[in-house]
Amino acid sequence: MTAAGSEAGLRDKVAIVTGGASGLGRATALALAKAGARVVVADLDAQGGREVAEMVDGHFRACDVSDLDANRALVDFAQEQYGGVDIAFLNAGVATGCGVGDDFDPARYRRAMGANLDGVVFGTHAVLPALRARGGGSIVATASLAGLAAVPFDPLYAANKHAVVGLARSLGPALAPDNVRFNAVCPGFAESRIIDHLRGMLSEQGLPVIPAELVADTVLRILTGDATGECWFIQAGRDPEPFRFRNVPGPGTPVGV
Repeated sequence: MTAAGSEAGLRDKVAIVTGGASGLGRATALALAKAGARVVVADLDAQGGREVAEMVDGHFRACDVSDLDANRALVDFAQEQYGGVDIAFLNAGVATGCGVGDDFDPARYRRAMGANLDGVVFGTHAVLPALRARGGGSIVATASLAGLAAVPFDPLYAANKHAVVGLARSLGPALAPDNVRFNAVCPGFAESRIIDHLRGMLSEQGLPVIPAELVADTVLRILTGDATGECWFIQAGRDPEPFRFRNVPGPGTPVGV
């Protein structure tokens, strides 16, 4: 779709962006505003969130996405400011910081699950009535390549993101009767705070960091498309596109029958 087509599809739409103070959320909030959308920026980082909201001529709302009531309050705030909601980019996330062995930390585990998975589930639950009231809308969740492949060095993060991928694939068709599309983006190592503790390793191995703007452009491609239930991979040096999942084998014929 051309830039003009994207603007036509997003102009005057109301979008909520969680994790909007930095990284992928910041880049997407800027891209949405450039395309003519009205943006509510949500984050726990009040200073960064307010700065982005000012840049997009939008509004900021402090929000802990791991809290269901906070998600509901965020949607209510967006409706109060703009009269409705058309788009939700459920992007907020954190690094896990522990494994399941001797380094297991229940508090870190719950924090990661709360932001990376509960934030998507709670955000979806909270925004659905607002989208339905508008006759439909679009939700995009941030998953990861870690949701499409094994990640031995961070299995809990992989578990978070595999769950988001499963939600996207399942909620896509489930929400279609309400004219609500649900898709996910699955970036590799993209410019965000989540990779801060990995920058040394990435540099040593010569692995490129994906610009946040490429993720934002992909989100806008999804929002201005018509597909649902897709998980778009974003990898350095490749054009983003929906990941092609293999079909699960069906039941076989029992032996001896």
